[in-house]
Amino acid sequence: MTGRVLVARLDNLGDVLLAGPCVRAVARSADAVTMLVGPRGRAAAELLPGVDEIVCWRAPWIDPEPAPVDAGMIDDIVRRIRALRVDAALILTSFHQSPLPLALTLRLAGVPWIGAISDDYPGSLLDLRHRVDGDPPEALRGLSLAAAAGFRLPRRDWHPRVKHPLPGVRRLVGEPGYIVVHPAASAAARQPSAATSAAIVRGLTEAGHRVVVTGGPGDTDLTHAISDSAGDPESVLDLGGKTSLPQLAAVLDNAAAVVAPNTSAAHLATAVGTPVVSLFAPVVPAGRWAPYGVECLLLGDQAAACRGSRARTCPVTGHPCLDSLDPDQVVGAVAQLTPGHSPEEVDRNDQRLAS
Repeated sequence: MTGRVLVARLDNLGDVLLAGPCVRAVARSADAVTMLVGPRGRAAAELLPGVDEIVCWRAPWIDPEPAPVDAGMIDDIVRRIRALRVDAALILTSFHQSPLPLALTLRLAGVPWIGAISDDYPGSLLDLRHRVDGDPPEALRGLSLAAAAGFRLPRRDWHPRVKHPLPGVRRLVGEPGYIVVHPAASAAARQPSAATSAAIVRGLTEAGHRVVVTGGPGDTDLTHAISDSAGDPESVLDLGGKTSLPQLAAVLDNAAAVVAPNTSAAHLATAVGTPVVSLFAPVVPAGRWAPYGVECLLLGDQAAACRGSRARTCPVTGHPCLDSLDPDQVVGAVAQLTPGHSPEEVDRNDQRLAS
């Protein structure tokens, strides 16, 4: 299939990053790729190889803080898509989202061919109704839709990636080889408490690591609290709110390993090839949402009572799936993932994990 192809992923940064393999598959044979994203995902779309143009629109059936639906809002996006003269569209959604509202909108905009993953009967809204068995990683789920539409990517290239070159960040972080701790996630249920994150940072500095704490503009109170209580200020750098997304990608690229919950920074680390210690709350399936494509060690009680709840606020007193983590577990996991550690160091950390 050639011509101009629209790829839609309307939710968050991490979701858009995981759409990257699908986008690259389409870009291999399409004349141009337009990506339709929500405002929460736009910065990630700007980093994806293969994207020629970005259209940003807040979908009221996807955004977690949606505006009321009105005819003018729909008329606006229909007019904008119609002006693009799109030849085909692929709609990427999470398993709990329906592609059909957007498919209807794209039909009204005159898009002649539309494909999506859909369990619901689509009538004439879809030309390709794709089904996915099991619970594959989200990047592969989206890539399977591209393959069903005739867009293929070599097996060696199935992981998320970002455009290079990335900006220089040496003046922010100094020499490469530090450990990044990114404590925040978009839902409170998916991140450790500030006290747990601070204890993890203390454990890493006591093990001899230099630690960089990262976060977005809304995370500065959290990153400041963690950095201030984490021990030796010479060994901890607080970058909360101080980086753009491309700069954060570069900071992660220069790290020896990243410690993060289920959040976009974990997927961004994957996209630059840095190993991840994933502090994963089981409110969503790890098989689908854990970092895919790099070395990753998964920590957190995956059988906790919150499992599969999709909760945004932890429903279990004490947040045990993450706040019961021993910082030594994280230090040991970092030792296993970090090149340059001596076998003796790894053995000592293995013994601490086992004790």
